[in-house]
Amino acid sequence: MPEKVQDTVIEVKDLAVGYGDSVVLRDISFNVDRGEIFIILGGSGCGKSTLLKNMIGLYRPLAGQVLINGRDMATAEGTRRRELLRSFGVMYQSGALFGSLTLMENVRLPLEEFTELPDRAMDLIAVMKLEMVGLGGYGHYMPSELSGGMRKRAAIARAMVLDPQILFLDEPTAGLDPVISAEMDQLILQLAESLNMTFVIVTHELPSIYAIADRVIMLDRQAKGIIASGPPKRLRDASENPRVQAFFRREAIPEVVQEESESSHE
Repeated sequence: MPEKVQDTVIEVKDLAVGYGDSVVLRDISFNVDRGEIFIILGGSGCGKSTLLKNMIGLYRPLAGQVLINGRDMATAEGTRRRELLRSFGVMYQSGALFGSLTLMENVRLPLEEFTELPDRAMDLIAVMKLEMVGLGGYGHYMPSELSGGMRKRAAIARAMVLDPQILFLDEPTAGLDPVISAEMDQLILQLAESLNMTFVIVTHELPSIYAIADRVIMLDRQAKGIIASGPPKRLRDASENPRVQAFFRREAIPEVVQEESESSHE
């Protein structure tokens, strides 16, 4: 296993995110190191996916910064923004594959957008990436012909087709049975170890969190921010915060404030 070089690739500084006048999270600060598997967790409506969408530039923060390799995601424009977008890949929760395209065609899309490679080269790269996620020979299949786990693997292949330094994954094991979830965890570990890739993953699946995470942050809807950070087993065993304890023990969260859920933004 290659040694992980501990230098920062993502800096989140004093970030506030939300929608219009509604603040979902505020005063969020953390770093992600190169080669790290970093997990964002928390209960429904806490802002996990909202934070992720701000980190990848889909939304503009209300305040603060997201720096990827020292460059501000929100202010990058033109060529600089294209270069920044090429430095990371994204797997959305549903996979977000185009149903009218084969897996090969789906995986090729970023190559068509960001490169001028000949068709044969793009095909070869797409085949290689599908093989890396265990889908060799499935390039001609349509997404509707595959299981949920296979569609998520294909989405990871597309996310890594430009050889990014960083992969953002939104709920990669959600909706999968325990065996397929464990296989997805192993795939993530293999990619992280063999390619020294950095992963930022949104999930609430405890088995996956324990299996793959180097470090986590826990968001809380009531606090509108981070209430815990560190290795997950240390938080499980040593945290004195009752809300953190409840999450890791799968218990009812104490003193839940009844308010309108923001899970439509998750």
